[in-house]
Amino acid sequence: MRVLLANYDSRGGVEPLVGLAVRLRELGAGVRVCAPPDEEFARRLAGVGVPLVAFGRPVRALMTAAVPPTAGGVPRRAAELLAEFDRVAETAVGCDVLVATGLLPAAACVRSVADKLGVPYVYASFQSVSLPSSHHPPMARPGRPLPTDTTDNRALWEFDARSADDLFGEVINTHRASVGLPPVAHVRDHVFTDRPWLATDPVLDPWRPSPSEATAQGTPQELSPPGPGVVQTGTWIVPDERPLAADLTAFLDAGAPPVYVGFGSIAIGASEDVARASVEAIRAHGRRAILSRGWAELALLDDQRDRDDCFVVGEANHHALFRRVAAVVHHGGAGTTTTATWAGAPQVVVPQGADQPYFAGRVADLGIGVAHDGPTPSFESLSAALKAALAPETAARAAEVAGRVQPDGATRAARLLFDTYGGERPPVRA
Repeated sequence: MRVLLANYDSRGGVEPLVGLAVRLRELGAGVRVCAPPDEEFARRLAGVGVPLVAFGRPVRALMTAAVPPTAGGVPRRAAELLAEFDRVAETAVGCDVLVATGLLPAAACVRSVADKLGVPYVYASFQSVSLPSSHHPPMARPGRPLPTDTTDNRALWEFDARSADDLFGEVINTHRASVGLPPVAHVRDHVFTDRPWLATDPVLDPWRPSPSEATAQGTPQELSPPGPGVVQTGTWIVPDERPLAADLTAFLDAGAPPVYVGFGSIAIGASEDVARASVEAIRAHGRRAILSRGWAELALLDDQRDRDDCFVVGEANHHALFRRVAAVVHHGGAGTTTTATWAGAPQVVVPQGADQPYFAGRVADLGIGVAHDGPTPSFESLSAALKAALAPETAARAAEVAGRVQPDGATRAARLLFDTYGGERPPVRA
């Protein structure tokens, strides 16, 4: 069996593909991954023996640009991703199933390849709030704020479908026509399909099906045969066995567990102010600090380097590191939130946008940390948040919830792909 995994996203969207690729290869599948050609993504995939096929431009350059992307540029960026059709199609020839995740136009490219080649297609989301449900509203799309006078979630999801058509409908259907495919009426539903997968942990991010969906599908844990409804596989993580760097290990060994601060692939504004506030708030609690540079390029300021209680780290194995810290201060991306929850580390989530406010709320609701109010932390706000996160009862709750996280989501997803698409199929023609 051969599987193509594709995503155009930051590190948090690529890491789950690593987990699924590992489990697929253990079952004997051939795996190909299309992802942004950032060096760190290629290095991570090479570490598990999977080459990266470049998909679009490096995503770091886009997310850290001096001038942020505008809503008016969305169709143009969508056209750039759709233009990757030939590369994806060449990579997909001979595959038994194509799995797309991440941004809608990138997934639309993969769906068009599947349609052209006659290959089965699966869409997977890394957060439940991306998928239509009567239990939650959609996230706002670029330049399309949700109407403030509407509270019915069904109506809001209808608005979201129209917004997706307005933003992407013309460019997607123009591209489909150029490769000999018919137009689609509703691009969001076409890309998501009537049976999307949800690759999140049911403790951290539970899916609540509608009554009709529950009847058609059964419980999410059953991973029932194809039919309408969302399939929650569990999160696609596998233990990262890479050792921590020697100097980082020495710092960890030299004292009590420190507090980690990092914002991953988010280019957070006023990073110098954030670094200063973070270090001062952590020191005020008598704790040591680890600053992760990330794409925000966090660093110690000159007047903070006179003590040996702070350490700046680049790329590191979060699975190992988060098990050795007193708390994790982060942006609330799905990947970091899941890893910190799995590690049993109390969290302070400082959401910047997209799905991050949702995960901040889940952390607070579960009692495993604090949702920071707003995207810009100060000394005062972080000090208050850390007081709650470092409390013994929060640590106890975080450890208890960690024991309930299901670590086999990638295995379950890999087996479902084999069971559903692993049979012998006639060769396809491009």
